[in-house]
Amino acid sequence: MVFDLTRFLHANRYPLRSETLSRRPKEALSRMRILCTNDDGIHAPGLEIVEQIARDLSDDVWVVAPEHDQSGVSHSLTLNDPLRLRELGPRHFAVKGTPTDCVIMGSRYILADKGPDLVLSGVNRGRNLAEDVVYSGTVAGALEGTMLGLPSFALSQEFSLETGDRPVWETARTFAPQILRKVIDIGIPKNTVVNVNFPACAPEEVAGVLVTRMGKRNLGFLKIDERRDGRGNPYFWIGFEKADDSDTPGLGTDLAAIAGQCVSVTPLRLDRTDDAFAEILTARFK
Repeated sequence: MVFDLTRFLHANRYPLRSETLSRRPKEALSRMRILCTNDDGIHAPGLEIVEQIARDLSDDVWVVAPEHDQSGVSHSLTLNDPLRLRELGPRHFAVKGTPTDCVIMGSRYILADKGPDLVLSGVNRGRNLAEDVVYSGTVAGALEGTMLGLPSFALSQEFSLETGDRPVWETARTFAPQILRKVIDIGIPKNTVVNVNFPACAPEEVAGVLVTRMGKRNLGFLKIDERRDGRGNPYFWIGFEKADDSDTPGLGTDLAAIAGQCVSVTPLRLDRTDDAFAEILTARFK
C-alpha cells in the first residue's frame, strides 16, 4: 500500500499519491519511494552518501545515475542517441545519458508501475551556488523531478584547499536528513526545487542553516587555458581562477551563507519570467 504526505502539505503544495493517510509524518517518510541520481556518475562517492541520506528517511530507495561523469551538462536531454540501461544490482541502475535522462528513465520506465514520491540529486562533489545552478547537472536532475511533479532536492558538498580537494561528506551526511524532513513536513510549492549546499568544514564547525536566495558572482574568475597538442595544434580548456576576495557576497545569498560556514537552503522556481520587465514591455508595445 502506498503512503503519502497529503495531509501534512498545504493545499497548494505537492500532492503525493493517496491510498492511505497517516497522522504521523515519520511514518509517512518511511514509506516514501525515493529516486536518487547525480551528475558525477554511478561510481561517485557522493552517490553513496545521498543513498545513505535517503535510507535515513525511507526503506524504499532506488538509484538511477549516469554511467559516466556528466558534470556541467545542465538540463540537457539525450534525443539523438539511444539510452543504454545497465542494472548493477537490486534497485541500482546506470544510464548512458544525462541526469535528466536518469530521472525520466527512473520515474517513467524503471518505476513506471508505482513512481517515486521524492527525487534527491547529489551529493555533488563541489558546491552549486549562484550561476552554478545554470550549468549544474545536479540541479538539473532535481529540476527534472520538479517538472515531473515530484518534490525534489539538489544536494552539494563544498570542498576547499584546506580539505585537500576532498569533500567532508560527513557534513552533508549529518545535516541533510533533518533539513529534508523539515522541508517535506512544511511542503514544497509546485514548480519549486530546493537547492541545498553544505560548507567545507566538519559538522561540528557548521555555524547554522540559512534560507537564502541565489547569489551573483564576479565572473572574472573564468578563463580560457590555451595549450598545444603533440602536433603543435592548439586546444583549449575552460578554466577557473581564484575569485577576487574583494567581491563580497551579497547579504542573504547562498554565497554569503557558505562563506560563513552555514548550510545554504535556496528555493528555486522553474518560472524564470521577469514580471517587472514584462510590465514595462507590455506598456511599450501598446
